[in-house]
Amino acid sequence: MTNEVWTMVHTERAALIQDLARLDDAQWEVPSLCAGWTVHDVVAHLIDTARTTRLGFVAGMVRARFDFDLQNARGVERQRGTSARETLERLRQVAARTSTPPAPLDSRLVEEVVHGEDIRRPLGLVRTYPRDAVERSLRLQLRTPASFGGAKELLDRVHLTATDADLSLGNGLEVTGTALSLLLAVSGRKAALADLDGPGVPELAAA
Repeated sequence: MTNEVWTMVHTERAALIQDLARLDDAQWEVPSLCAGWTVHDVVAHLIDTARTTRLGFVAGMVRARFDFDLQNARGVERQRGTSARETLERLRQVAARTSTPPAPLDSRLVEEVVHGEDIRRPLGLVRTYPRDAVERSLRLQLRTPASFGGAKELLDRVHLTATDADLSLGNGLEVTGTALSLLLAVSGRKAALADLDGPGVPELAAA
């Protein structure tokens, strides 16, 4: 199972590298779906998380006084190159890594899929993600508390049904859509709300 997850992670990194290689410098500075970050910033973040080890994560949190946002900002600053070409080369260098912070391994899929869309959607790029990668990412987000970056609490207010996967979870108002759009919505990406249907969509918008 571990090898299966890492194979999916590496596939997503390779696909993103291929897409990024076709961008011009201006496209790297387009605002991403990740609030406050450009496409270039998100790529730098992915490099940082690919390099992160369990011990390194804990040490970084201590240095950031357990401020997760500050730790992420420092990682972006550390890994962002002086040019798009330099940053892309750094991503290529870490693409095959299997290091991870102290989190469920499926969190690596969440990183690659959600941040992949943070980059692609504003640029009009489309990727058909492997269904298993998206579904595993969504299931992880829905069993992880908000305090750890997930959306577990939302299941008390909405019932999510994927139209393209065997997934139906929650106890509240109905929300339907593709697994990818549901994943983005529960991960705080408001741009995905327009892809969803049902009386529970306002609950996601307010989250």
